[in-house]
Amino acid sequence: MGAPASEAPRVRVAAAILAPGGLVVVTQHKHGSSYALLPGGGVAWGEPLDKALEREVLEEIGLPIAVEQLLLVNDSIAPDGSRHVINLTFSARPLSSTDSLTPHDPAVDAVLVVPLDELASLDLRPPIARHLLHALGNDRLLPCATYLGALWVHDLDDARNGRSPGR
Repeated sequence: MGAPASEAPRVRVAAAILAPGGLVVVTQHKHGSSYALLPGGGVAWGEPLDKALEREVLEEIGLPIAVEQLLLVNDSIAPDGSRHVINLTFSARPLSSTDSLTPHDPAVDAVLVVPLDELASLDLRPPIARHLLHALGNDRLLPCATYLGALWVHDLDDARNGRSPGR
């Protein structure tokens, strides 16, 4: 069963940021439950994935990052079909101290550094802890998919239609 043509999945980017002591996560409280997420958020139309992730992490927890490697891709689809999110999880390197991170977004209750050996017991959403630990490979990244950035090949039709090159 496909989605109606007027609906499209939401694309969410997330950062797996290793800090002294563990992995940076944020907590949220919705519908009576509290859970953890990797910092990140939605991708705007025309925004490259890496730039969206840099923006979202800065907006959410005030941390500048360098996006490194695509680690995991998964769908989150509500059983009733009311919501479809494509999650793209990247490794990211903090560009400033992670010692005293605080929420910069009202939707975020707290910013935590969770020891890797406690990650599996955390209510992490989507539930990717086991896969994330494998992808991070004990402090060294394992080969994963490569994010090539925003790519577009300029062709003659684009020039005729007044579109600029570089997509």
